[in-house]
Amino acid sequence: MAKGAIVVGGSSGIGEALARELAEDGYAVGLAARRTDRMRRIGSELPTSAYVATMDLSDPEDAREGFFQLAEAMPSVDVVVLSAGVADLNYDLEWASERQTIDVNVRGFAAIATAALSYFETRPDHASASDGHLVGIGSVAGRFGNGGTQAYNASKAFVSTYLEGLRTRQAGSDADVTITTIEPGFVDTEMSYGSFWQCSPETAAAQIARAIRKKKTHAYVTRRWRLVAWALSLLPNAVLRRVLS
Repeated sequence: MAKGAIVVGGSSGIGEALARELAEDGYAVGLAARRTDRMRRIGSELPTSAYVATMDLSDPEDAREGFFQLAEAMPSVDVVVLSAGVADLNYDLEWASERQTIDVNVRGFAAIATAALSYFETRPDHASASDGHLVGIGSVAGRFGNGGTQAYNASKAFVSTYLEGLRTRQAGSDADVTITTIEPGFVDTEMSYGSFWQCSPETAAAQIARAIRKKKTHAYVTRRWRLVAWALSLLPNAVLRRVLS
């Protein structure tokens, strides 16, 4: 049976580039996001079968229902990538902005992550050697707090810690589900707030696809951002605040 992958947030940025990369690797691709027409256009350009589901992560219950419907429509789902997210610059602490970031990046992420694991653990057919692969797109930004993007940075810390918890849970499970945390640095998308060591979405997608093939539990994108993460872990909080101010 052909391999299948669902990319949540597949209508733009890293998600779109990764959908194209996975299709080149032979995956049938399920695209899930809010922009239906754009996903249909992307799907028509893929070399493999494409499936489209309109999904708004700010409504977790509806998003979960849409995920299961999409999974049922596809012949096989072996990989689920959670790439959707929002990143508002919000120095004025407008609650609507903070709430949207939490709703999408935290509640929405957890809703689909748990749905994906439920699907992998209960599906009757096991078309591959493993039961599935869950990939979450975090960020190096999750390793520090930053004024203006405080909700975004905190939400990405949640993503990394939540995935770590799911990996610990899987260690005691009968299901063989790989869980991968991806921590990008700056990627040239509409969500980027910097250009230092910035890479293209295509470069990011190629490295994420490589991590998927190797079934890594963690990967930085690009790989040299490992150095930044290491430096951040060594800086005292007082120094880090001065650097970021």
